[in-house]
Amino acid sequence: MVSAGRSRVVAADLRLFDSIAARHWPGADPLLPWLSRAADHGVLWFASAAALGVTRSPRARRAAARGLASLALASGTVNTFGKRAVRRARPLRDDVPLIRQLKHQPITTSFPSGHSASAAAFATGVALESRRWGAVIAPVAAAVALSRIYTGVHYPTDVLAGAALGVGAAFAVRGLVPTRDQHRSPGRPRADAPALADGEGLVMVVNEGAKTADRAPRALLAALPRAELVECEPAMFEEELEKAALRARVLGVCGGDGSVNTAARVALRHGLPLAVLPGGTLNHFAYDLGVEGERDLARALTRGEAVAVDVGRFHAGETTGLFLNTFSLGVYPELVRRRDRWSRRIGGWPAGVLAAAQVLGSEHPLEVDIDGRRRPLWLLFAGNGTYHRMGLTPARRDDLADGLLDVRVTHGGRRPGTRLLAAAFAGPLSRSPVHAAVRVRRLRVSRLAPGTPLAYDGEVVTAGGELRLEKLPQALTVYRPETS
Repeated sequence: MVSAGRSRVVAADLRLFDSIAARHWPGADPLLPWLSRAADHGVLWFASAAALGVTRSPRARRAAARGLASLALASGTVNTFGKRAVRRARPLRDDVPLIRQLKHQPITTSFPSGHSASAAAFATGVALESRRWGAVIAPVAAAVALSRIYTGVHYPTDVLAGAALGVGAAFAVRGLVPTRDQHRSPGRPRADAPALADGEGLVMVVNEGAKTADRAPRALLAALPRAELVECEPAMFEEELEKAALRARVLGVCGGDGSVNTAARVALRHGLPLAVLPGGTLNHFAYDLGVEGERDLARALTRGEAVAVDVGRFHAGETTGLFLNTFSLGVYPELVRRRDRWSRRIGGWPAGVLAAAQVLGSEHPLEVDIDGRRRPLWLLFAGNGTYHRMGLTPARRDDLADGLLDVRVTHGGRRPGTRLLAAAFAGPLSRSPVHAAVRVRRLRVSRLAPGTPLAYDGEVVTAGGELRLEKLPQALTVYRPETS
């Protein structure tokens, strides 16, 4: 009975293949073979990923990365296991017109279709991150899969099996690296904030030193034409924020995390809600809010969608400051200081690599008192809220109002690189001889040497004496779209 059922499937497969071979679609003869060749070795999908990358959209870039990761898994599975498991011969091309046939015919076995697996994996990976871009890629992926039958190199079941494998690879990647929608911030507690239908009452102060200050604010004005836009040099940024706060119903800021930190201090002093438009390199706070661009912020402003978020505060000797993202001492502040020194000459990423090499090769662990015990440490990190999937730099927070500091300590030792790497892969509430991680509401560190560098939201200051970290629960009202 099994053999009979298999024979029926094979017969239906052959009939469908012959039907497609005999059918002529206007315009398909030049297009489908070209698409099939373009997808060789994933070239079409790498080009698509590059096109998504140049859009500057964080969501599009994540979609491209997820699509390529899914493609890599699908392609590896097909070539390692799939082709060897079922050694099916390629179809006979007697009924396939010569104009459709590929110039260089594949020599591997037919089942499953590697092109179809790669196409489905890339398209599904993109769609899981961005439905809009997935809808753009899906028809191309479907055409590539169809082209494998149309050109006579695969049976329909080869294509279906390959596509199913590709979809499965994309979901497997999502299981390993969840999308932002899977672990979206709960968006609470909701806060009262004015709904600005046309933007009237919003004063958006733009730090011209920000990475995207040239385009993002003007795109926002297209949606909120009565909003006021103030552009200024970095040296005048805080002064312009103070002036804006005197006439604004809502204080807006476009810049990186350091600029947002400055704007948050001003908004708290004046009791104003804050509208954050990401304009820097990393934009941790904006992205954790769910604001990835002008569309997200405009939607939240017009609907009056806002939440109350926690603010971190530190006191170190005579120095006091706030942080929305992270606070740290140890090797990281020194790394930031050296990176900033080099970045104007050689660029941000090369400067970061050079700074890391210098710091890890020359620095010594700090000697501090934590909870009354003298300890050597390479790094103390405190996050404003719990960070998940954290590497050597922060990754993501699901809750910006949990009332907790995410504290991670890397203990001193002879090999800082190994210890920092081990701590990078550890989650919250973990402990080992190399590192410790706890969630607390406050922390006290004593006997900091004078001139110890401290980093908060990308800024570096020096201080000494006793360090105290604490939370200001739900202190700041910020606009956040309820749906992305």
